[in-house]
Amino acid sequence: MDLQAQRRQQHKLRLSWMPWLYFVLKPRHHEWAHAWQREVQDRLRELETVEIAEGCFVAPEARIFAEPGRTVRIGPGCSIAADVFMHGPVELGPHVSLNARVSLDGGVAGIRIGEGTRIASGATLYAFDHGLAPDRPVRGQPVTSKGIVIGQDVWVGANAGITDGVTVGDHAVVGMGAIVTRDVPPWAIVGGSPARLLGDRRQRPRSGITGGWEPPDTEGNP
Repeated sequence: MDLQAQRRQQHKLRLSWMPWLYFVLKPRHHEWAHAWQREVQDRLRELETVEIAEGCFVAPEARIFAEPGRTVRIGPGCSIAADVFMHGPVELGPHVSLNARVSLDGGVAGIRIGEGTRIASGATLYAFDHGLAPDRPVRGQPVTSKGIVIGQDVWVGANAGITDGVTVGDHAVVGMGAIVTRDVPPWAIVGGSPARLLGDRRQRPRSGITGGWEPPDTEGNP
């Protein structure tokens, strides 16, 4: 493999682990990257009960499983990074991002995630639970599923966990490593284990940011 081909492979790997870069690719990279993604996504549609809208990025290293009756629906502009595990039923609204090593299992009732929500690396959302009755072994306990709902514009921090039956309101923030076992109000900032209220986003200072940033060229071209 020549150096240019090696750089292309490294670029694909970089996009898989940092998929936000896909949406700001330089024009000279669009053709090969979009063709690559069409191939990845078409193959996934053939193998699983998956619906993928336009403009998405799905890392080939992601593991998405969706048997009939456990559909995974991925809205427009979503990104799914390497080593994500997703088992339907799951529904992602527009522009949701799942960073590396996120785990979502929809159980029976499913997981719904609203528009623009960010799920950071290593976060886990499990929409099912096991019984705890003392008169039978853990492996024989019944499984229940209430479902998980995550609102719009939510940020779930790295390695956070969200348990079955929880609703996280719009614009909320779940801190790194938090374990969320009960509902989170809109705009709330929560953290800890179990998670508790730490603040309100509406009370934070305005960002004042008006500009953007220019990504570096990542394939070795001038």
